Amino acid sequence: MTRVPKQPTVAVARKRRTPAPPEETFLGMPAFRHGAKNALANTQQRRNLRHATGTIRAKRAAVVGEVADWEGLRRAGEDVKNDVLAHLDSYLVQFEEQFTKAGGTVHWASDADEANRIVTDLVRATGADEVVKVKSMATQEIDLNEALEDAGIAAWETDLAELIVQLGHDRPSHILVPAIHRNRSEVREIFLEEMGRYGTAAPGDISDSPPELAGAARIHLREKFLRAKVAISGANFAVAETGTLVVVESEGNGRMCLTLPETLISVVGIEKVLPSVADLEIFLQLLPRSSTGERMNPYTSMWTGAGSGDGPQDVHVVLIDNGRTNALSRLHGRSALRCIRCSACLNICPVYERVGGHAYGSVYPGPIGAVLTPQLRGITSDIDASLPYASSLCGACFEVCPVRIDIPELLVQLRHDVVEKKSHARVPGANQAIFAGASWMMADARRLTAAQRLASAAGRVLPKSGHLGPLPWPMSKWSNARDLPNPPAESFRDWWKRERGGEPG
Repeated sequence: MTRVPKQPTVAVARKRRTPAPPEETFLGMPAFRHGAKNALANTQQRRNLRHATGTIRAKRAAVVGEVADWEGLRRAGEDVKNDVLAHLDSYLVQFEEQFTKAGGTVHWASDADEANRIVTDLVRATGADEVVKVKSMATQEIDLNEALEDAGIAAWETDLAELIVQLGHDRPSHILVPAIHRNRSEVREIFLEEMGRYGTAAPGDISDSPPELAGAARIHLREKFLRAKVAISGANFAVAETGTLVVVESEGNGRMCLTLPETLISVVGIEKVLPSVADLEIFLQLLPRSSTGERMNPYTSMWTGAGSGDGPQDVHVVLIDNGRTNALSRLHGRSALRCIRCSACLNICPVYERVGGHAYGSVYPGPIGAVLTPQLRGITSDIDASLPYASSLCGACFEVCPVRIDIPELLVQLRHDVVEKKSHARVPGANQAIFAGASWMMADARRLTAAQRLASAAGRVLPKSGHLGPLPWPMSKWSNARDLPNPPAESFRDWWKRERGGEPG
């Protein structure tokens, strides 16, 4: 789970090494409906999101259309992932054996605190006080950057979008494009204001053209790459057959992180394992097409342990659970662990396109986040219990998912779990009270008949608009977002009695 960083006392307070993210943690954020309302008011962000997601959707559609049997490829990916989840224990042990045989070291972490402690100790053991990072959602999930900051270790993001987010004292809002909510002008202002505080400054006359912005980032990061002794990465895949880790990326920053430092620490979720190199072929077709709309990622890096005399000589992988075993134990929810973090479901989702990622209160936003996060963190907090409702259930997310995760079905199941949990609360909520009243009324024919006649009487005197319109509190929470039709002037029972005689049924 996301850590709540400890607040230092005055006696130990020190200057931060890296830009500070927003003060609120994910778990301290409000329910989705409140975050979404605030996001909808940000018209610039909505324009940024509409342009970016529309562009990615079009690119994806073009390259997917080139594949003769895309559905067959999707089913192949689904089958491999289902096999992995059914035999995850065996594949993880096989990966550990092969990675260790190749000269690497495997660490196991049950939760975020343990993972952060392992990584922090490994960095301290090298004597380094800073690390460079290639984008890893697993490290964001466990809040590793803040754990390292607390230990006096600076963690520098090297992916361009992650760099924008970090320098902007911000949080990622997209799986593939963390700074999707920013436009070029905003990025230029961030670079001008912040780069000089943490390294090489951006040129004072820099424009908002992408080549110039990328050039400023390259110069800013170059000194960090060249002096870094330790790198931290994630992994898109971990191949059990050979003990190989795989990272795909578009900028080359990953290649710099994976080759220059002396020590490499990879933080990987246990669900990322694949059985064999042959299986990797499937996902290296599915992932780039579904994520960046490319036939192949510009940079695909693979490493198996430590290389003799070349690249990092001290190689570690931290395999983290952090709620994944709980998700695996849920037969109707484990399919969410098939996710390969492509972001196709975000780019097609009409809800995400309008509110962005921050409203989801998790490093995993959008439709996949709405089903994955409540399983990893539980549904005890307001934000996590609200996520299954952050969807219109249109089904578009399933249609584009490269591993065929039926997200709408999972959302419905999770909504059921939320309702069940609330039904056992000591003080019933409005929904529970309403449905308890409806159950009492419908349990007796005489009570139901009386209620129908009362509703029919109301229907005869209500306005002829056809809809009730907004209702007073507490029904306003329901009626403000829905059109409730007027009750009919005559109930079915009365119609039957008038037309057929006697009571129906």
